[in-house]
Amino acid sequence: MANRPTIADLARAAGVSVATVDRVLNGRHPVREETARRVYDAAKAIGYHAVGLLRQRVFEDVPQYRLGFLLQKPQQAFYQAVAKEMENAALSLTHVRAVPQIDFVANSTPTGVTEKLKAMAARNQAIAFVAPDYPAVTAAVEELRERGIPCFALLSDFAAGVREGYIGLNNHKVGRTAAWMIAKAAKRPGKVAAFIGSHRFHGHELREIAFRSYFREKAPEFEVLDTMVNLDTAEITHEATLDLLQRHPDLLGFYVCGGGMEGAISAIREEKLEGRLHVVVNELTPESRAALADEAVIMAIATPVQALARETINLMIGAVDRGHAGTPGQTILPFDIFLPESI
Repeated sequence: MANRPTIADLARAAGVSVATVDRVLNGRHPVREETARRVYDAAKAIGYHAVGLLRQRVFEDVPQYRLGFLLQKPQQAFYQAVAKEMENAALSLTHVRAVPQIDFVANSTPTGVTEKLKAMAARNQAIAFVAPDYPAVTAAVEELRERGIPCFALLSDFAAGVREGYIGLNNHKVGRTAAWMIAKAAKRPGKVAAFIGSHRFHGHELREIAFRSYFREKAPEFEVLDTMVNLDTAEITHEATLDLLQRHPDLLGFYVCGGGMEGAISAIREEKLEGRLHVVVNELTPESRAALADEAVIMAIATPVQALARETINLMIGAVDRGHAGTPGQTILPFDIFLPESI
């Protein structure tokens, strides 16, 4: 704890006296709003331990919004990054106080999702979440809508016509981009394949359909094998990749439409196929970055997570303020492309 910033460090960083910081922290005497915000910004910058208390003091007179975020797979680096950026985006707001509650669904069954939603609805004014498109999820979203709690679909759409909005990528373009890359990188026609997490994930389904449609339209000389379901898990993807390679030793490449890419990467390395297969994955994580570096992967198509967080929180606050929109919205973010030579 020797390196933990002190109140004197905070005062120096904010350009004020220790007494002023003390007044902001304890609310003993009025402090100008500009000064209080400067102290708060400095606390965030240096990692001061009482930044939460400072935030409460600085924003106690501004509107407060309780916002819920329900994400998938807590062990996956991508969803951890999304959680972190949601927190950062909430903390960066100065005109309101946004209080995020972030939870994860380890079990993506209809019951697993809806039970988490009900618990989150008891504490929040709006909810944004990632979920498969089950009828039970639609019913839960409709119930929350009737209670005045707008719901937003993150990354993969669901509850069309009921949810307040969708924020994410154009998944049809993502799937075609993956197919384009594999077709252009291959030196000859051959077999290609795709993994999806679940046919119930609308985003995965759109990517897989678009992947196939590109080859059907632009590169019909390629053979697209049957799609494999990996439940977004590394273990299943690892075994399925090894099986795929054994059954089709002439495979040219494949696309992991959803999660579980870590298993595909480990299988490629196990078989020493780096640089010999054309593999496209989603999201830039430590695992995919390393795979790009040794060419176990030739492309990662990534969500701009900071923009996703900012747009989501702004839309949630707007929905709370104005009530439900007459027409459900759709916010499409541009995706990032990472190649071995661009990381």
